[in-house]
This record gives sequence, structure tokens and C-alpha cells, in this order.
Amino acid sequence: MPAHGEGVAGDRVVQQNLEAAWPADLPADDERELLAAGRALLRADATGTGRAKWPSVFDDSGYAVAPAFATARFRIQAAIARRDGRRNKAVVHLVWAGQDRGGTFTDLRITDWFFTRTNKKGAATWTAQPPT
Repeated sequence: MPAHGEGVAGDRVVQQNLEAAWPADLPADDERELLAAGRALLRADATGTGRAKWPSVFDDSGYAVAPAFATARFRIQAAIARRDGRRNKAVVHLVWAGQDRGGTFTDLRITDWFFTRTNKKGAATWTAQPPT
């Protein structure tokens, strides 16, 4: 793994290590769909931007959300989508970096988002599961 604080230059190594540790096991289309959703979920969770798109994941209590991380200092360093035990379950593993509201920048943070394949109107889709 690259040293903490190496910046964008180390992200490629992080991605390669993640892929080597857990070889691909999903069809390419599913992996692309899950990666896009996982990235969007992480961005929404960390920065507060886009939470409305995920009402089943994020509480819609009507209260304003103070984002934990600044959007300008947030980046996803690496991401993979893999099966989670069964054909209709998947997990998106994300490694990311961000600066919190206190000004502390940390990289190599890890977040997992879990998905279940559901059928809606005859079409299969991946549905994000709320954090437990």
C-alpha cells in the first residue's frame, strides 16, 4: 500500500491491491452498475450531497444534514464490487480520502455498501441496503 498522505499518485496502487486481494466475480454490467451506485452512496453519506436520491438508505427526518466531509477535499481512491455470498447479494468496497469539518485529512478510509438484486417490472436491479 502507498504511504498515508501520498495523494492521488498512490490511488492506482490502492486500486491494484484491492483488485488483487479479491478477484472479480460479477458480470461486467453488474459491476459497473454497482460501482456507480456505491460511489454515489459514499459521496452522499460523506458530504451530504445527493442524499435525497437514496430515501431507503438515508433518514428523511426533515432535519438539515451537516456534512462530515468537505466536497472539495473528498475523493474515492479505489472501488470494487463483488458478490456477497449469493448471486442476488453484492458488496461495494470503497477506499477513500477526505478532510473532515475540523480540517483533518485522512486517506485509506474504508466503507462497504451492501446491495440486493430485486426484480421490478420484470427487470433486475440492484437495491442499496440501509447500513446496520
